[in-house]
Amino acid sequence: MPVKLVINSRGRGPDLILIHGWAMHCGVFETLADDLCAEYQVHMVDLPGHGLNRECTQALDPVVLATELVEQLPGASWLGWSLGGLVALQAALDQPNQVRRLVLVSANPCFVAHPGWPHGVEKWVFEQFAADLERDYRQTLNRFLALEVTGSSDANQQLRRLRQTLNEMPRPSPDALQQGLAVLQNADYSAQLGQLRCPVLLLGGANDRLVPAPALSAAAAAIGQSQTLIFPDTGHAPFIGKQQAFASAIRAFLTLPEPVAI
Repeated sequence: MPVKLVINSRGRGPDLILIHGWAMHCGVFETLADDLCAEYQVHMVDLPGHGLNRECTQALDPVVLATELVEQLPGASWLGWSLGGLVALQAALDQPNQVRRLVLVSANPCFVAHPGWPHGVEKWVFEQFAADLERDYRQTLNRFLALEVTGSSDANQQLRRLRQTLNEMPRPSPDALQQGLAVLQNADYSAQLGQLRCPVLLLGGANDRLVPAPALSAAAAAIGQSQTLIFPDTGHAPFIGKQQAFASAIRAFLTLPEPVAI
């Protein structure tokens, strides 16, 4: 049975759910939440085994998590970063009447490349992270943070911020990290993108080493009615490297008129 997750909520207005990526916690969205909470009730979710849900042993399964979050926070817009984007994508596919709008940030519908979706990374990338995690937990997290900021014009500053944010909460459980890597390695939503019925915004960094910009363009083409914005001179965490422009893009998307049902 799904376990009720602890959620950090603030602000008032329409509901907006924020879901972080692999190895992080909801504190990575603090600045974004501060920017938006005057207009939205922002709900920052920690995945099982992370942050406020560090002791939660529920499986890190997008299907289960999407169901649980829709039950806790029905009728919301969803923003998912990287791994969190897969949870948000699952919710939009499973519960189209409950996900008003969907924002996918540096989130590839299939992170691993295959003949039908050549826009991911090689499978060995996540296999190597899983093996390294077994040998040296801390060094593997540090290496992943460095990979996330690669390609950013202010990479050193972003890396310091990510490290500081990571250290503000207990480190994620090794089991949850392995589960997250398995999701990134095995999840494939590329054939389901055309089923999405809510407005979709895809955001990413032009120099992202994990989710190349062509992946977002291909996803947008498969979805059909969607918007894509690629931020220059930044990598996997554009909400840090391009804070003001990123928040403005979210605000503009969330205030667009509702699509007319046909």
